[in-house]
Amino acid sequence: MATSNHLQNQSVISNVDWLSIFLYLCLVIAGWMNIYSASLPLEPTSIFDLNQIYGKQLLFIILCVPTIVVLLSVDSKIYDKYALIFYALGIVLLMGLFVFGKTIKGQTNWYQFAGISLQPSEFAKIGTALLLAKYISDTQITFQTFKEQGIALGIIFLPVMFILLQPDAGSAMIFLSLFLVLNREGFPTWYLWTGAFLIIGFILALIIPPLYLSLLICLGFGVHFYFNKRISRNPFVYIFLLIASIAYTLSVEYVFENVLEPHQKDRINVLIGEDVNLKKEGYNLNQSMIAIGSGEIWGKGFLEGTQTKGGFVPEQHTDYIFTTVGEEWGLIGSLVVIGLFVTLFLRIIYLAEKQKIIFARVYGYCVAAFLFMHFFVNISMLIGIFPTIGVPLPFFSYGGSSLIAFTILLFVFLKLDANKVNEW
Repeated sequence: MATSNHLQNQSVISNVDWLSIFLYLCLVIAGWMNIYSASLPLEPTSIFDLNQIYGKQLLFIILCVPTIVVLLSVDSKIYDKYALIFYALGIVLLMGLFVFGKTIKGQTNWYQFAGISLQPSEFAKIGTALLLAKYISDTQITFQTFKEQGIALGIIFLPVMFILLQPDAGSAMIFLSLFLVLNREGFPTWYLWTGAFLIIGFILALIIPPLYLSLLICLGFGVHFYFNKRISRNPFVYIFLLIASIAYTLSVEYVFENVLEPHQKDRINVLIGEDVNLKKEGYNLNQSMIAIGSGEIWGKGFLEGTQTKGGFVPEQHTDYIFTTVGEEWGLIGSLVVIGLFVTLFLRIIYLAEKQKIIFARVYGYCVAAFLFMHFFVNISMLIGIFPTIGVPLPFFSYGGSSLIAFTILLFVFLKLDANKVNEW
């Protein structure tokens, strides 16, 4: 047995994708350097000082090492076999917040005990990805029936429901990236188109007067009806969808004024360019764009960012960590960091496509979807093309829960990839 385990570990070491690990290490190290810069006090202390943010983050990074060793050492079959248990554990942790969770800034999304904080929504992503992969691989479904579609949607929206009740719309929205995975596995594309229309229609309804927007929708439906040759053009279906679309856009103003919370309206107003108070709701975006823009091409240099040192950007070590990159490393450094992320995403997708086992392929796509959604939303909100929400930059932002959860998410897939054939 010992010999078998030794040979298995040797196989994992030789087969694991070292390029992905290299990209992971580059992002984690670069992230810590920026956290160090963004949180460095006037009188620097040891990098291991746990009273400082950079000291705590270094501890989280060190804790990732044994975590990775365990993930790469265990039998890869447990991820498939116990997917439901991992998922159920994530749901229980989310439910437990309403009894034992700590409310911070109006959100009950953290456990705090003995000086340790835990955000279960980060770990719920892992269980959701595992169970979705297991459901698709065990049933080998093609999503042709509403029952098949409903079960997959239920797996995704159950954790989303509990996260929305916290309320944490940012974390809940990340789970919607799994629609890209479902689409890859044969899910009807009209779900994606409908979601895109609802989002775009909502924004346009706040910008364009109702009459003009209704005329624009009528024009769009007319053009689609005229050029649609692939399916039977039922005019009654078009008329129903047209009326529903116009009714939806006309309801946006009521929802915006009477349903959304004030801070949510403020974030949308910032996004669509409405006049906002730069000392209040527009402050974060304005300061982040100043910091990023001040770095110009080459940046001001490591530890030389005036905006960073002055503490002008709120939460700069967490959600706004990329502003430090823009100011101190400039456009070139920002492009390098973005390039590392994009390369990692593409590498995961490439490895996922090579999987002979459906479970590993679907899980790999879930990993890529989660990481990409975090990356896209975080960067987009810093440059004003997405509402400001609390979404960390993977492997980069400060936080033990996010770093360890993203590490587990990635290295479970690398373990599955290393054991492609011989373990199944």
